[in-house]
Amino acid sequence: MKFKYKARTKEGELQAGYVEAINRNTALDILQGHSLYILSLAEVRVPKFYASMLNFMQRAKRVDLVIFTRQFSAMLKADLPLDEALKGLYLQSKNPTLKEAIFEMWSDVDAGLSLSQALEKHSAIFSEFYINLVRSAEVTGRIDEVMEFLADYLEKEMALIAKVRNALIYPAFVLGLFLVVAGILVGVVFPQLSPIFAESNVQLPFFTQILLDVGNFIAAWWLGVIIAVAILLVIVADYLRSQEGRMVYGQLIIRAPVFGDLFKKVYISRFSEGLSILIKGGIPVAQAIEISGHTIDNVIYREVIHDLAEKVRSGRLVSEAIETNEKYFPVLVGQMVAVGEKTGKLDEMLDRVAIFYTREVNDLVANLVELIQPTLMVVMGVLVGVLFASVLLPIYNLIQSF
Repeated sequence: MKFKYKARTKEGELQAGYVEAINRNTALDILQGHSLYILSLAEVRVPKFYASMLNFMQRAKRVDLVIFTRQFSAMLKADLPLDEALKGLYLQSKNPTLKEAIFEMWSDVDAGLSLSQALEKHSAIFSEFYINLVRSAEVTGRIDEVMEFLADYLEKEMALIAKVRNALIYPAFVLGLFLVVAGILVGVVFPQLSPIFAESNVQLPFFTQILLDVGNFIAAWWLGVIIAVAILLVIVADYLRSQEGRMVYGQLIIRAPVFGDLFKKVYISRFSEGLSILIKGGIPVAQAIEISGHTIDNVIYREVIHDLAEKVRSGRLVSEAIETNEKYFPVLVGQMVAVGEKTGKLDEMLDRVAIFYTREVNDLVANLVELIQPTLMVVMGVLVGVLFASVLLPIYNLIQSF
């Protein structure tokens, strides 16, 4: 939810802007945590569907965030003052959502707020991991180094996503083209042939009969089919946005053949790298574990990592907590973390875990890319063969009957 606020600082300066929060009380807590005296706070209400479309169209894309972070790092390394760096980024930014956020951050920093406090008002753009990393850097005075790390981290994440996406573009295009051709045959061609086969009393193959029945149904009820599919998609999309839907989707992702193993390794790599950098920044281990969970977009893993944090708060070692979740964290992770705890080099050992699983992910993605095209060709060959056999066999039988 988005709230518009007006407030005064301790010095009496008037501030106005927007803050993202799950409810009004949370928005109040965020603003009061920045030592602001609230004058007004109102929810920005827009229709739910329109809000979803607006957020999708105007969202700050990953590439925009990477460019912002990389440029911010370069400016800070050049010893530019924080407000001057934000001013420069505001002038250069092209994305309207990010541009507005940078302007508000610039105003907040100029009014005396810390960078992490300014970032926290825009949690829809900057993740909790991003904000807490900056907060830890403010304590150590290494903001430029942390921004450089965040830029590298986001670039690696974007590169991996792009690699997987590019590997799926060709298969998706070919499959989509096949479905279009199959739809035309089933919905247009087969209903035209149906009376001919009926008059000739030709014995139809099983697949041909199925396709004829489907084609006749679609030809008679095509509008109802379109409406039913649209309603089904809306219901499924709404369900996947619910807590139960996200849990089901998370389970399906990690249990999927081949891809489940890939996603598990991606999650472990992100978690380990995030936890390592947060520990280096001086954040308590339990809190660092909790924050690292927010680098993962799978609800199941977030719940597991939250459970890890609670066990560490209760006095258990990180390695012991991880070893109780072998279903989600391989034995190797727990063993390497245990070595890190014994030697007092937990952050370094987590770095090694992240490097190991990043390499595993890259190798697995490369293998998948190599296997996708030949596998697709075989599958498409079988489907095309079945489709055309369903058309040609009854025609051949019809010719034979004369």
